[in-house]
Amino acid sequence: MAITRLGYTDMHTAGEPVRIVTKGYPSLKGPTILDRRRDARENHDHLRRAMNFEPRGHAGMYGVIPVESSHPEAVIGVLFTHHEGYSTMCGHATIAIGRWVVDQGLVPKTEPVTRFAIEAPCGLLRLACTVERGEVTHVSFESVAAFPFARDVAVNVPGFGPIVTDIAYGGAFYCILPSSRFGLDFFATPVAELVAAAGALTDTIRASTTLSHPEAADLGFLYGTILTDDAEIWEDSWNLCVFAERQIDRSPTGSGVTARMALDYAKGLIEPGITRTFKGISGEPFTGKVKGPTAFAVPNASTIEVGGQGYYAGEGEFLIEEKDPLRFGFELAGRFGDVSESTFQK
Repeated sequence: MAITRLGYTDMHTAGEPVRIVTKGYPSLKGPTILDRRRDARENHDHLRRAMNFEPRGHAGMYGVIPVESSHPEAVIGVLFTHHEGYSTMCGHATIAIGRWVVDQGLVPKTEPVTRFAIEAPCGLLRLACTVERGEVTHVSFESVAAFPFARDVAVNVPGFGPIVTDIAYGGAFYCILPSSRFGLDFFATPVAELVAAAGALTDTIRASTTLSHPEAADLGFLYGTILTDDAEIWEDSWNLCVFAERQIDRSPTGSGVTARMALDYAKGLIEPGITRTFKGISGEPFTGKVKGPTAFAVPNASTIEVGGQGYYAGEGEFLIEEKDPLRFGFELAGRFGDVSESTFQK
């Protein structure tokens, strides 16, 4: 019987999973990381589904495919995977990968800080890993150029009426706004209702607003919506990131913290060097800090530093049997009436 074997290491950052493919994945073609991302999406997507979907994964699974870098400064390249497909940036996964790179010996381990770069689809990310007694205890990364894309965008969201949102880029594009604009208390409202509001806004903006990135057309899409509390700029704050097709980030969202900090900096609300703490639905924090303005093709761009810590959760090998009808995973149907052969990703 033919069996495909995929090795993996499972980590998490602030509760958000990071499933790293460690063996068995084919080499990807193309001179750039965006070319390799397209190759993965068009020719090997069944392996993403096998790793992320049930029965091996779950509705909130997130993954990383290490690839050869196309940037001379980068130690490795990384592709980020989720239920909908392949994101251009992921901060929580970058933090976990930072520790993994050091522990795998891909760079010399240097105390007190080990520095190196990795290449994501959005560009080069510079990492700093704090090392104490041989152990990585904290990871931070400097973002690609982050910037506000549009401010005070007014749209009519079905079920909610007129809503005003900002849109910002932190390696991916997000709508960013407090949940109070929907008339929803961030802490008292059931999470399912917050997700419904965020998803409805994402759908509306995707249908009505064209996003663009000056460096690559592949980067010009709305990844999701981040709902926030109404904390003052000097207070700790909370994020709920609803991305892809209503997937919930358990962490504060690294690229989301990047986009939010870049937006506040462009508004003149926060100065470089000031650290702010953000929490997601797991309650575990990320930190964000504006490093300063950066020259870029878009006005008001800045570099943001985001920090946190990844932890190991498991490792092993998945088996994909050729005769298994669910070998490439399936998504749980919302109703039995929705169950069909198309539910099972063959």
